[in-house]
Amino acid sequence: MNSKFLVAACAAAIFGLATLSSGAALAQQKTAKECNDEWTAQKATLQAAGTKKKDFIAECRGTATPAAAAPAAAEPAPSARPMAGKPAAAAKPMTAPKPMADNEFTTEALAKAHCPADTVVWVNLKSKVYHYADTADYGKTKKGAYMCEKETAGAGYRAAKNEKKS
Repeated sequence: MNSKFLVAACAAAIFGLATLSSGAALAQQKTAKECNDEWTAQKATLQAAGTKKKDFIAECRGTATPAAAAPAAAEPAPSARPMAGKPAAAAKPMTAPKPMADNEFTTEALAKAHCPADTVVWVNLKSKVYHYADTADYGKTKKGAYMCEKETAGAGYRAAKNEKKS
């Protein structure tokens, strides 16, 4: 009789802890608006890293399925996200993303830091054509990276025919 009571007490304690931890997780879960605001603030960096809005929102809210969470876990986190309950303005500054490949960068600032005396260009990785900062395609193509202009020729890229360096 004593062992039945002990088993019942342990089961009740485990159930209570499970209920408490799931309640705490729900209390810390972000709203869709909070996650959407984070996406908007970090959109350029996240898109450059290949993260889709749908996947980011799911991960932010903690509702990502294992299949959707697996690719995100393989890549380093693109930024430091604020903790639940704190406004986005109080978030820590984003960590610097790593270069995509040799001399290819996800942000213009990283490329400029790599070659401060050279012109930074946007390279369309698919067409192997690069664009200057004052043109319409600068930073806009789907698959691209920032590079130093002097390093583009060695990597097999050429300037767009209808653009001139300003």
